[in-house]
Amino acid sequence: MEQEKRIEILQRQLAAQRLGGALIGYSRNILYFTGTAQPSYLVVLPDEYTLYVRSGLDFALNDIFIPQEKVKEERRLDKISEFFLTRMEPSGGKIGVELDILTAEQFLNIKKLFPGCEFVNISPLILEQRKTKTPGEIEQLRNACRAIHAGHEAVLSSLKEGITELELAAAVENAHRLAGHEGIFFIRQPDFFMSRGPITSGPNLFKISGVVYTITGVGLSPAVPAGPSQRIINAGDIVIVDIPTLVNGYHADQTRTYCVGKAGKEIHSMYDDLQAIADHLIANIRPGTACHDIYRMAVNKADELGRQDQFQHFGGGKRSRLIGHGIGLELNEPPIPSEYDHSPVEEGYVIALDLHMLDEGLGVVKLEDMILIKRTGNEILTTSPRKLFEV
Repeated sequence: MEQEKRIEILQRQLAAQRLGGALIGYSRNILYFTGTAQPSYLVVLPDEYTLYVRSGLDFALNDIFIPQEKVKEERRLDKISEFFLTRMEPSGGKIGVELDILTAEQFLNIKKLFPGCEFVNISPLILEQRKTKTPGEIEQLRNACRAIHAGHEAVLSSLKEGITELELAAAVENAHRLAGHEGIFFIRQPDFFMSRGPITSGPNLFKISGVVYTITGVGLSPAVPAGPSQRIINAGDIVIVDIPTLVNGYHADQTRTYCVGKAGKEIHSMYDDLQAIADHLIANIRPGTACHDIYRMAVNKADELGRQDQFQHFGGGKRSRLIGHGIGLELNEPPIPSEYDHSPVEEGYVIALDLHMLDEGLGVVKLEDMILIKRTGNEILTTSPRKLFEV
């Protein structure tokens, strides 16, 4: 029942925003509102809707949780626009489209097929709706967390002196796949490129690519400069593994820090303080807390522990102003706990707290967990132990 109400909620938002309707084509949004990711357009009007499947109709009819009579097979957008325009209210010249997803060519075609209409970015409305996770979505996130834990176990059984970063990543990815990972992750960013996820070790820990705002690894070549390399891992190396999973459309994101052999006292101390910051946030974030206040809470705790020169630093005087992100149908989605996001987190939101410390003379440690925001006390969804592992 919770799924069937999603379009109703969007329809109320369309009416409140005085939009004549919405034309939705992004696969993650189609999946959220209908249950299928087959190539489609979803036309939503304030009082009706239709899913136009461009191809894969038989699959779509088997997937959907909306009534089958709401589904039609239609590849041509000009035919869809005819239906749309004949049913819009005379005053409804505003159409919601996913302006952050469409290519310029796609948008120009839509403008041609919807003459005289004004186009509004519908993505903020949809992303706002998607922030609150239903019980069914939370269960899917738990499934993804179970898959990511299988990768952690693969690290414990595979990591040893002489293995390459790439070999370790392959072992993790294989365990993820066998546990149900669908082999891809979604980030809403044009021309985004990356390996299956960051993994890095030794001196590569200090080489931060611009691809994502975290400890990245250097990759196999300049073509994809992030993720595992062919570097051989040595005794005493710190290794960080941050490879996400996707199960039934929902993501898990977790980072753990490992050491090949015994980690020194200073590394243990730095990790303990990093975990203290994470625990402080998990214990004190409440529904209604603004994202920038979560960031400030973390920075203040780091200052209190004397870690202001290491917390969220990238070396060379650079520092991340981001300490996490929402997670669900996309790996990185709103809200974004950071210095720049002033929106609040609310009950039912799931955020990945993505924290690290970097000391250029000592090393790097990182800890990332998924947190379900609850009025009765936040819950950690990721299940792998949250300690520094010596293997």
